Amino acid sequence: MALYPELFKTLEQARWSLSDDVPWDRFDPARLSDEQALTVKMNAITEWSALPATEMFLRDNRHDSDFSAFMSVWFYEEQKHALVLMEYLRRFRPELVPSDEELHAVRFEFDPAPPLETLALHFCGELRLTQWYRRAAEWHTEPVIRHVYGLVSRDEGRHGGAYLKYMRRALERTPAEARAAFVKLGVLMTGTRAGKPLHPTNLHVSKGLFPRDTVQSRLPDPAWLERWVDEQIRFDAGCERKVVGAILRSLGALLGERFETPRDLQRYRRSLSPGRREEAAQLSAP
Repeated sequence: MALYPELFKTLEQARWSLSDDVPWDRFDPARLSDEQALTVKMNAITEWSALPATEMFLRDNRHDSDFSAFMSVWFYEEQKHALVLMEYLRRFRPELVPSDEELHAVRFEFDPAPPLETLALHFCGELRLTQWYRRAAEWHTEPVIRHVYGLVSRDEGRHGGAYLKYMRRALERTPAEARAAFVKLGVLMTGTRAGKPLHPTNLHVSKGLFPRDTVQSRLPDPAWLERWVDEQIRFDAGCERKVVGAILRSLGALLGERFETPRDLQRYRRSLSPGRREEAAQLSAP
């Protein structure tokens, strides 16, 4: 089943323009602090890392031309996020525009990984990033960048919805394998890891480059992400519960289960022993 044509149409209808949909003339210099401006730079560089992620997706999904075609839309919109943030800096804080070297630093080769696990990882990552950017829009005081983060946040939410469609298709094609992969990544992304927000940009993806094998580790300030999340946009436990709840609800609907807590998901994963996985595959078959 081809999903790309309809996804292209849907995302095209929701697309915004840098020239027409960003109120550049509303900029208020008195409401942009140095601290806030620096976070715009770091997010611009982080968004630029969609480049190596796209290269990974295309390499690991050579078997799936439809999904690879969808990458053309995802890559375009993610790079536009980097561009609009850099345009904001170019107009209002030109000394903070990322250099070519800073952008290129986050382009490195990711190790091959199971495509279904990577798909689920990025689905969860988009849900989390949607909420991070919503909080960023609330934390900022300057009206133009608040508007920009609102636009970007809504894009990330739509991307999560697109990934979910590909996850649903995978369940139809390879039920047992897809269930195992999605639950495994769901457990990872709803679990806790001391002091570290989980997102594709801070996970290790290239053993040969360890410890500089995360996008975060290649930023001008590798400690920035945790500080942004914890101290600046203040993405607290209540905010995190919203993300976890969204992941659990989405996986529950996808798998025909009810997951109210991460422990429910963990128990479900333990139930998927080889014999139970075969049973799950039979139940999922049309």
